[in-house]
Amino acid sequence: MNKFWVVLGLLAILTSCKTKKVTTTKRTKPSTERVVVRERETTTRPVETKPAETKVYASATEKYIDTYKDIAKTEMQLYNIPASITLAQGILESGSGNGRLSVEANNHFGIKCHEWTGARIYHDDDRDQECFRKYVDAKYSFRDHSLFLTERKRYANLFKQKPGDYKAWARGLKAAGYATDRKYPDKLISLIERYDLHRYDEEVLGTAYERIDYSKEEQNNNTIHTVIKGDTLYSISKRYNTTVQNIQRLNGLNGTNISIGQDLIISTN
Repeated sequence: MNKFWVVLGLLAILTSCKTKKVTTTKRTKPSTERVVVRERETTTRPVETKPAETKVYASATEKYIDTYKDIAKTEMQLYNIPASITLAQGILESGSGNGRLSVEANNHFGIKCHEWTGARIYHDDDRDQECFRKYVDAKYSFRDHSLFLTERKRYANLFKQKPGDYKAWARGLKAAGYATDRKYPDKLISLIERYDLHRYDEEVLGTAYERIDYSKEEQNNNTIHTVIKGDTLYSISKRYNTTVQNIQRLNGLNGTNISIGQDLIISTN
């Protein structure tokens, strides 16, 4: 009987005991090493910028020409006034941009107030403290100069001259009473030729530019005649043994009207 219970107990033990598969998960030990992530270094070299070149001018007049030549050319395109004449007048009237009127009022041509309703400046000229126009920018002075010549009948003969004939324009300005200085035409012509200002006329006109041969005229000995009461172009031509046509050409005149006190260039050759 005892054997029976022993055998039964052994069978029970054998039945319950099975081989079990044990899955062991190996834990990874956290690394104690420090991982250093290095960003890619980007080296940006500063862009080398060259300082703006400063133009060096031999004189204030050369600086003036370089500053305003394009404005003068634009005015020629719009109003048919030679750029050479405009620049020469600007140089002469403004002292190459250094005169008080040009510095304080941007007035480069000494244009007085007349019917002007804008800003003003007072300056001694023919009389004390005369009224002159004041502009916010020099370009408006150049435009006013163009309008001054084109809108007044006394300058109408100027626009009958050849656009490239700067000498006829210079003399025509004096003949029309633009300036009281008897040497005004000569001063303009001298500036134009000294600084080669007529090249700007040529740039505007292009193929339409017509060169004027002044060589014969330069060989002549000219004099100045101031018109007095009773003078006519015919009587003056007889006095100096020249022709009316020659006087007209030298002074930019297309008619025979002259006025007392007007200066005329006369060829005495």
